[in-house]
Parts: sequence; structure tokens; C-alpha cells
Amino acid sequence: MSATVLAARDLSGCEHRLALDHGVAPGQSGPPAPVPDPPSVRRRKEAAAMHRARVRETLRATFEPAGWATIADGPAADAAKETMAAIESGTAWIWNAVLPNDAGGGRSGRSELLMASGSGYLPIIVVNHRISTPRGPVVDPAQQAVDEQLPVTSPIDAWAPALDPTRKLRNSRRDQLRLAHLTRMLQDLGVAAVDRDAEADEPVLGAVIGLDADCMVVIDLSAPGRAQPDSPSVLADYDERFARAQQVAAGAALTTPSRVSECRSCRWWELCGPELEARHDVSVVVSGDRAEALRGIGIGTIDDLAAYGGPPPERWPTRGGQGPQADLDDTVIMARAWLAKVPLVRRVRTVSIPRADIEIDVDMESFGEDGAYLWGTLRTDTTAGSAADGYRPFVTWDPLPTDDEARSFAEFWGWLMTERQLAAESGKTFAAYCYSQQAENRWLLGSAKRFVGRPGIPPLAEVERFIASDQWVDVFEYVGLSFICPHGKGLKRIAPAAGFAWRDDEAGGEASMDWYQLAVGMADDAGIAAEPDLAQRTRLLEYNEDDVQATKVLREWMDSAAVQQIPYFEDL
Repeated sequence: MSATVLAARDLSGCEHRLALDHGVAPGQSGPPAPVPDPPSVRRRKEAAAMHRARVRETLRATFEPAGWATIADGPAADAAKETMAAIESGTAWIWNAVLPNDAGGGRSGRSELLMASGSGYLPIIVVNHRISTPRGPVVDPAQQAVDEQLPVTSPIDAWAPALDPTRKLRNSRRDQLRLAHLTRMLQDLGVAAVDRDAEADEPVLGAVIGLDADCMVVIDLSAPGRAQPDSPSVLADYDERFARAQQVAAGAALTTPSRVSECRSCRWWELCGPELEARHDVSVVVSGDRAEALRGIGIGTIDDLAAYGGPPPERWPTRGGQGPQADLDDTVIMARAWLAKVPLVRRVRTVSIPRADIEIDVDMESFGEDGAYLWGTLRTDTTAGSAADGYRPFVTWDPLPTDDEARSFAEFWGWLMTERQLAAESGKTFAAYCYSQQAENRWLLGSAKRFVGRPGIPPLAEVERFIASDQWVDVFEYVGLSFICPHGKGLKRIAPAAGFAWRDDEAGGEASMDWYQLAVGMADDAGIAAEPDLAQRTRLLEYNEDDVQATKVLREWMDSAAVQQIPYFEDL
């Protein structure tokens, strides 16, 4: 009897999505109407395709003399035949490999690269996220090898796996499971570097090339996962997950919806979301592992959570640095607020946030990993009233990445530090504000590092001193200290409580990525650039201006009597 054919992605994430995809979920009446990918998903796919293309050209230039084949895009059956022909001819490196669907084993899969090793092949996958980061200087590598499991890496231009004390790994079980999936397919085809009978005695290797493409991280799939050294091997974990996924896809294991992170872009959310809200499922308020922890102590609904007065579950996953009990108390208040249809709850009697004579609101816009193209500012002299001087942007419209980013950043930094100095010289206090400094700090520090030595670029130490000072205020942090937010703490969730509304109904970080591509006439995959859309530039500037205005309105509201209209948590 043929098994249900599964891809590697079916082995992680939401089991209910897997059941829905295979038409075996209880009460399912059919698939939703086809819809285009959301902008965020489309951009991730585009970025991943461009990344793979860059890596392909780098590897081909290096390994083509040893024997290289690129499998043409097209119908999967044709690509699989071409892949098997390349394997049978002993081609050393096979790019865009598609393995034949295995109806008996229940697997389908493709690998960005197959590498000949011994009498068979091992998989190398290319992913569009970071899989390792540089490590600081190691004082005693020998002692480090005793204290922790060193990663194994190989140079990008040669297969030479070795322990690497210069890097730290970012554990990704999804990548490991994909390598295991491909390895099982190669073994079932009889073309794996290590067959099943030998895997107890030989390391079963696969490799991952990440976003930086500066090395290959080599994974021993016959060893335990790095996150839990005492756990079963990656292959053993894969086999268990694969068997479970087969049961789910066949309808032999029943599933129910629960809100998790992937729901944001899932095509089934229009079906699951209303169902979860209708039954007051606890995952509507606290998702993922926190919802599972609550279910483990018998709390399955928002009503159960709102009435709970006991201790937190064992190993309760906390958020924001709070202790388990304080964090659980917040979730109970969020449940009560959800039932009362209250969008915001005060956690303190008196809300406060630092104020100054000269206040500057800052908002940055970036494009993926390529850089920050816009620093928007709004200056207010509170000694002369609350009216701002006017929005001032520092921007480059050269498509990122570009050296002109150094110029726009230097102009922004120079202006900000001049305003700071003028305030000090006139005896006035000074503060600059942003909403969630993690993003701004990343590009403040990153710009100082990348453009060191360019005109107007500050020393890294100067930037570090500023962002560590009391003059750099994160409004997001004070929102978290002041409020419990049942629907999230994003600026667009919170600022409406202060009476602010964006001019553009589509305004948001995800949409701005699409606007930016049009605004700069970004080249397509073939390298052909379009004519820049000036209307989209105006749209981006207005969106950024609204963000700094929203930050100003929100923090001034927090410092006003009007904030007392928000219910205090004890009143719930």
C-alpha cells in the first residue's frame, strides 16, 4: 500500500495545517479559495531565490572543473530523471537536484546541491537565514572543546570539514530535519554516501549554507541535535516525526487548531481563526508553547485562564525578562481584558515616560538585510509648546545596497548630534525617542561599522555611548512597563489608543517593502531595472512621517491625564 507522500516542510510546524492540506481534518468542507501569497511571503521567496542564485554562481565557479551539473527547472518528473542521470554518470556536484517521488516510502524532496562522497551522495542545502555567527577570540581552544561541542564547518570553496572554534551555531531543527529527509530518500534510492546498515558506525553528513554564505555548516545526522545533546540522533528524531506526520496526513491521528507563529501567513487561518475565537481557545491570548503549557494544567479556554489563580505551569516560557509568576499574572489580565473587550490595561497607577526640553522622534526604514535607506525625524521644543518644527527625512533613493547609504546616515547623525549639542549649550535638556530601539540600534551600530572612515561617519564608540545614555529613549520599553497589551505592543496597535491614525490604510512594515522596490526601480532576477516610481517615494516618506508623529503623540498621551481613562488592571 502506498504511503502519503510528504515533503520535508510537513515534518515541522502546525500538525493541523498538515491535516487540512491533506483533506483529513474533522469537519473540513474543502480548501479555501486560492489567494496570492501575502507580500511578506512573496518577498521571502524572492529573497531566497536571489540568494540561491548567488550561491549557485559562487559554487559553480569553484567546482565546475571537478564536474558540475545544473538540473533545469521544469516538471518535477523531468527534473528527477535528469537528476538520476547525473547521479548514474557520477557527476561530482549536482545543483537543483530533484529526487523521484517515493510512493512506497512516502517522501518527496529536492536539494540545492548533491555532492559525490565515497560511493554515493550527501545533501547540501542553501537557506536564507543565518546558521552561524563569528565567535570572539578563544583563549584556550582545547579547554573550549571540553566545555562545549564545537561546530564543524567547511570552507565555501572546498569540502574540508573540521572543528571550528571561530564560529557559534544557530540551531535550526527544520534544517536538520530537511537534511535527514533527503538522506533517507538517497538511502532508499541506494545512492547515499552512507546507507542505513552502516549509519550506526559511520557519521552521516549533510551541510547547510546560510545567509552569509561564508562557510558550510556540516551536520552529523547520526549524532544528537546540538540543542539537546542527550536527545536521540537527528535521524532517529526524523524517523519518529515522519511516522507521526504520516499518521496525521492519513487521518489516523486527529488534530485541532491552535494559534502558532505560522498562522500569520497560513492559507487556512480564515478557517481556524474564527473557530478558535468562537470557542475562546486559550491560544488566542497566548500562542504556541505557552498555550500548550496551559493546556497541560487543564486551562484550555480564555475563560479558564481569566479565572485562574494558581502557580505557573512547570517550565512556563516567560517573555520580556519577567519571572514566571509575574508573566503568568499578565496573561491572566490579558484574558480578562479580551473577555471585557478592553484593548489596553494599565499595569501602574501612574504612567510615566522621560520628557525633555528638546525632543526628537526618530524612525528608521530598512530593506531586509541590505541596509537602512531612511532616517525620519521630528523635532519639538517643549519650552515653546508642543508643536513640532516639521518632519525632516535623511534618505537615499539609490537601490540598496549602496555607498550612498553612508552619506544619508552621516547627515542624519551629524544633524542629531548638532541638535544635542545646541540643547546643551543653551541649558536645555535633550532626548531622542524611537519605538522599539532594537531595529534602530542595529542599523546605528551597523552603519558605524560598515562605513568606518567615510566622511561624517561617527566612531563606533560614540554611537555605543549615545544609545546607552538616558538621552536615547525606547517608547516601546515604557509601553511594556506601563501597560498590559492583549493585542500586542506594536506601534500600530497602541498609538490608536492615544487617538492617532495613519493616513495610508495599507501602512506597515511589510507593505513598505513593496513600496520601496517600486520607489527605487529595483532590478528583477534578470538584472533589469524598472523606472523609479516617484509616487511610491512620497508614500514612503508620508508613512515614515506618520510613524514619528505616532511616536510623539503616543508618548505625550502617556504623560497626560487622558491616560487615566485606560482601566487599571485591578479594576478587571
